Amino acid sequence: MSQKQLFRIISLTFLFLLAACGGGEVNLSSANISDARLTKDEDGTRSTSTFSPSDTFYLLVDLANAPDDTTVKAEWTAVSAEGANPDTVLDDVELTGGSGTLTFDLQNDNPWPAGDYKVDLYLNDELDQTLTFKVSGGVSAAPSTDSPAETPEETTGSASVSRVEDVKTAVIQIEAQGTFVDPEIGTIYNAGGRGSGFIIDPSGIAVTNNHVVTGAALIKVWVGGESEPRNARVLGASECGDLAVIDIDGEGFPYLEWYGNSVDVGLDVYAAGFPLGDPEYTLTRGIVSKANANGESSWASVDAVIEHDATINPGNSGGPLVTANGQIVAVNYAGQSQTNQYFAIAQAQALPVIEQLRQGNDYLSIGVNGEAVNNGEGLSGIWVSSVKSGSPADEAGVKGGDIITRIENLVLAVDGTMADYCDILRSHNPEDKLAIEVLRFSTQEVLEGQLNGRVMEQTFSFAQALEEEASNSTTSGTGGGTYTNYVSITDDSGLLTLDVPAEWGDVDGSAWESDGEVIGLSVTAAPNLNDFYNTWTTPGVTFNATDQLDFTVDELLDAFDFSSDCAPSARTEYSDAVYAGKYDVWSNCGGTDTLLVVLVAEPADQSYLALITVQVVTDADLDALDTIFNTFILSQ
Repeated sequence: MSQKQLFRIISLTFLFLLAACGGGEVNLSSANISDARLTKDEDGTRSTSTFSPSDTFYLLVDLANAPDDTTVKAEWTAVSAEGANPDTVLDDVELTGGSGTLTFDLQNDNPWPAGDYKVDLYLNDELDQTLTFKVSGGVSAAPSTDSPAETPEETTGSASVSRVEDVKTAVIQIEAQGTFVDPEIGTIYNAGGRGSGFIIDPSGIAVTNNHVVTGAALIKVWVGGESEPRNARVLGASECGDLAVIDIDGEGFPYLEWYGNSVDVGLDVYAAGFPLGDPEYTLTRGIVSKANANGESSWASVDAVIEHDATINPGNSGGPLVTANGQIVAVNYAGQSQTNQYFAIAQAQALPVIEQLRQGNDYLSIGVNGEAVNNGEGLSGIWVSSVKSGSPADEAGVKGGDIITRIENLVLAVDGTMADYCDILRSHNPEDKLAIEVLRFSTQEVLEGQLNGRVMEQTFSFAQALEEEASNSTTSGTGGGTYTNYVSITDDSGLLTLDVPAEWGDVDGSAWESDGEVIGLSVTAAPNLNDFYNTWTTPGVTFNATDQLDFTVDELLDAFDFSSDCAPSARTEYSDAVYAGKYDVWSNCGGTDTLLVVLVAEPADQSYLALITVQVVTDADLDALDTIFNTFILSQ
């Protein structure tokens, strides 16, 4: 019998008793409010947090994973309004429905008094969130036409802007000071990068790009040509949407309103801002050349992008793209001057995100100022220039200069964009624990941990530990490359779990039997199981565990003697957060460069033995080895 056949017979798994237990009905409902926004119209196209006295308050609530009997109650309150007692409850309305959008509205026969308001949202009778808003007395909405008013009035005080000439009063220059790490230059201490933004509320709420402000220690803002800067703080940011909302010290600012009509090709537009760090305000003119362009880039992943030809330069980032009436069409964020193509985040994409950010909630964000990088030689990920203090990334231990190479074991930025990174965030809730791996470029350390969970630690790398074994092979060496996608597999009981390359799609999770007797559980994966079992040229893995054998770690390893086919090496200690044990490495198996790694380990209580074997044929399999040993687990 061959050594590999012997191995198949001795492959061991953990067998344990499942205690039957009674239980009642389990409620698996995960109904949640995925989005809530205040608007000036029933269709939700004019999101806002500032109403005029004559407006109807509209509230659109998006429910997700909601059964049809889910209830949402909106309780409207005048917190501090002229002529009303503090915290006067105006109305409360409860609606019932399933996944989809619920629409609330509140009207008044008389003008709303100026002041501060809020609406509390209750999901199934429990307070879920609160949205705050204002009524600004004496400030009328901007005209909805896209031609200038015939007799415009000069913008003064906290009025909304109604002509393009006055846009400059509500456009701001932003200087973000801090320490940033540039992939080409290195660490830049006390640097001050500049960008643009624009005010959307007389209280000083302003919009800019995430890459302008996130990770800064200090933010300075120049408003309407003022000679002295004001301080500002970040309320919320989205690295995927490349949007941020800041709150500027002071109040009574001129502000911009959103364009209420459809954005069609040929619409005249103006790009306003402060390019190239110059304090001189600029305004360039162009047209919308494409109403729905590709929004995937190395620093953002935006679903709705407008392409235009109003020239923008570095420093215009975060500034508005406006109509002749000074109404916001989109948020400028990127450009290609060589081809005269410039891009802005469309209103449909920006408004829902901005409303969340101004409530103090980050969106599609782990708290980094980052950019996708790919060196074309197998290294890709998200380069981190800076990290927001207190964010999930900060709590996990991510630092400026790190490259986030994987999240949830998916290799990032293979195509040079943020698309995969942002799709992962879209697929999870902000509080979910996500596995994260980074390359600390300055020390060449690989660290692993969890967002919203375990702080990152330097990982034990089998790939690094076995590099010498691979280089000492008697033939030409393992091939290059890497696996970009990993999948989680289990045995038939669902108790054994590990991650393997997606290419290893031939999986056997059947129980292990010896002489017709089941002695445990087992799962094996390879590109082709028959080739894995019978040759040395196909990679693969077998994960087993058992409490049925009275073996020590060394005794079980001794049972696997491949000396007739492979060259042995010294036995090595192994430990991780769950297991401790030892492993053997067999090289030049079958006269090839293949390595066979055999690990035996046990948990702290020594209640069972885990046995993992991995056949390493290429360099890509060395990387897979690390993933396998970082993810194998038996769930009890």
